[in-house]
Amino acid sequence: MGTKRFLWFLMIMALAVVTTSCVTSKSVRYLRDMPLDGVPLNENFEAVIAPYDELHIYVMNNGEDEKLLKPFNIMGDVGSGSVGNQGLGYLVDAYGNIEFPVLGNLHVAGLTRLQLQDTICTKLKSNRYLNQPMVMVRFTNFRVFFLSSDGGKVITVNNERCTFLEALAMAGGIDYYTRRDRIGVMRDVNGRMVIHYLDPRSTSVFEDEFFLLQQNDIIFTEETHYSFFRENLAIWSTIISSVTTLVSLYLMYKSIVAASQH
Repeated sequence: MGTKRFLWFLMIMALAVVTTSCVTSKSVRYLRDMPLDGVPLNENFEAVIAPYDELHIYVMNNGEDEKLLKPFNIMGDVGSGSVGNQGLGYLVDAYGNIEFPVLGNLHVAGLTRLQLQDTICTKLKSNRYLNQPMVMVRFTNFRVFFLSSDGGKVITVNNERCTFLEALAMAGGIDYYTRRDRIGVMRDVNGRMVIHYLDPRSTSVFEDEFFLLQQNDIIFTEETHYSFFRENLAIWSTIISSVTTLVSLYLMYKSIVAASQH
């Protein structure tokens, strides 16, 4: 009777290991509640400049003498206005300022790149340095960081616009054993690190203000409890197999002994 109970115990243990190590497709599927007509997105999003950002700023010719442009482009040779000649660029300091040629100290933190373009154009015109300036501003360090149990990755964004889902895709996606309901996005907001937890299985992710990423955001993930069974499944399988084999040999021995006694 004790042996039968032990066998039942082994069967229950094996079933528990198999059950808890399974992940259903419903629990990991992205945007499970997406309606057929879709959901609206914020198309007006623009990244804002923050301390320690790196910027390339070009003042270009619009009917002006090329010689007049040189003082404003000492960080890079504009030439024909090609964006490829990027020079060294400008590093935004801890107070959100840059030192721009001729114009001096400019506070740029909190501005979008388009707003900074307009600001520089206005200053160049109002100070009568140039009559019809054209200014181009680009981020050179729009990066987000992805951290998981498998390591980390730096994601470089070329178009200055990146969503949470796009970043997950560029990071290679997330495996079955990552918690979908607690994928964190950490961001520096006015000198404080703020975390939002997003769930890519629900369309509510589109409504979160952190869905559209800012430069230097950090995405991090947590493992589910299933990962413990995944990592130890081979050990548990070996233990159960070994014990089952021993019990089978014991039962065989008992059968032989019983047969010999008859």
